[in-house]
Amino acid sequence: MKDSKEKLSGTTIALHWIIALSIISLVTVGVYMTNTNTYALYPLHKSIGMLIFVVILARVVWRISNGWPESAADHKTWEKKLAKFIHWFLIIATVMLPISGMLMSGLGGHGLHIFGLELLASTPNLDEPGKMIPINGPMAGIAHEMHELGGKAIFAAILLHLAGALKHHFIDKDGTLRRMLGARIK
Repeated sequence: MKDSKEKLSGTTIALHWIIALSIISLVTVGVYMTNTNTYALYPLHKSIGMLIFVVILARVVWRISNGWPESAADHKTWEKKLAKFIHWFLIIATVMLPISGMLMSGLGGHGLHIFGLELLASTPNLDEPGKMIPINGPMAGIAHEMHELGGKAIFAAILLHLAGALKHHFIDKDGTLRRMLGARIK
């Protein structure tokens, strides 16, 4: 089923909520890990991030093949432009975050592992236990910065997206949020 002005497809709704909840959780855990140096969470964060990347790619393919859903309500020009920008930003950022995370880990010598399954071996420094030998340290550093800044930027975009959804629901009462929850609107 394709998306319509009255109802979004189950595929659109499922992909949206799976990715939204995963990204919000991963960003929250990422901030916690970074601020508390909780290294035990890194393998879980990386594994879920790489797995959700597959769902993110499915969403990108779905969005390209299905197009952007028609708006459920009439909006002012500035609202349409802001919504379009935020939607594009969220799509791009959800692709960029896992890629930058994988590059940061892989190029930093930490390897890529999904729940213990080795995709790219770590390169431990035998002279300094606990340290890794980067495959490409400068590129790993750039990926690290992209991942960190991307996490902050996507958090801000999610807050704007949420504010817009709540505005549509409580102020405009136009059915936008109900449609994203699976309801058919008039």
